[in-house]
Amino acid sequence: MRQRQLGRTGREVSAIGLGTWQLGADWGAVSEDDARAVLAASLDHGVTLFDTADVYGDGRSESIIGRFLAERPGHGVTVATKMGRRLPQEPENYTPENFRRWTDRSRANLGVETLDLVQLHCPPSAVIDDDATYDALDTLVADGAIAAYGVSVETCAQALSAIRRPAVTNVQIIVNPFRLKPLDEVLPAAEAAGVSIFARVPLASGLLSGAYTADTQFSPDDHRTYNRHGEAFDRGETFSGVDFEVGIAAARELAAAVPAGMSLPAVTLAWIAGLPGMTSVIPGARNVRQASSNAEAGTLLDAGTDLSGFDAAVRDVYDRMLREAIHPQW
Repeated sequence: MRQRQLGRTGREVSAIGLGTWQLGADWGAVSEDDARAVLAASLDHGVTLFDTADVYGDGRSESIIGRFLAERPGHGVTVATKMGRRLPQEPENYTPENFRRWTDRSRANLGVETLDLVQLHCPPSAVIDDDATYDALDTLVADGAIAAYGVSVETCAQALSAIRRPAVTNVQIIVNPFRLKPLDEVLPAAEAAGVSIFARVPLASGLLSGAYTADTQFSPDDHRTYNRHGEAFDRGETFSGVDFEVGIAAARELAAAVPAGMSLPAVTLAWIAGLPGMTSVIPGARNVRQASSNAEAGTLLDAGTDLSGFDAAVRDVYDRMLREAIHPQW
């Protein structure tokens, strides 16, 4: 698995990482045994970036990761967690005291003295733009509670604001064939500034797995059931904000452009990972099969697979079917 520099930290992380929202909640039930099997399969395939958050299962995801890595000294994994959603996303809640409280909780969940990387979890723009936010984060670094920090964002404007901060290590943002706006300014700006980019929701909540039809149903506790229109949180987090049936049709067209013998999800992940300025792509996995499929993308990337035809299809499908609805947002 190709490893890439993580900002200015001196660490390296895999080009294909692992998102672990699904190991906590909101994707249907995942047993701890299944979660540990996903972590093990990912590590075995060279994945060295696990992305989590303190609210995934109210700390369940962090705790499972912590117990798993404690059994594997010298594992080489960077754990990127997130904080800021344990209270309403209101600027007055982003205080040094809450930052300390949240990071202390994550340190306990993960069983570490110093967190590798903490990302603000899609805070309001006012928080991203505020000097005091970064003063508080710098204090946590100086105190040894965290080694580095970044920002997870909803919009390109938020990403560009965070990139301008000299101590920001990474920006996490939705990038996939249904969300191309970050390619315009965010990726070039991050590359110029030495800031890493993590692409989340790379398979558009599974739409780009190629496995769904218009009749596909999800469990009631799955955000793909209850947040299609932003009922619980930003609707861009579910199916990348794309109408489900439009997404099914767009995915079908992209599947037709996949080179013979390859899968749509693996090609999609490899395409994202190959974008200039991209550091790591963090797909989720609920089972070993999905974890292994994600890792297949690393093989395509390392082999220098020609994805120019797929790239052309992505841009054509986006322009015809998605740009008008998606590009003005986020």
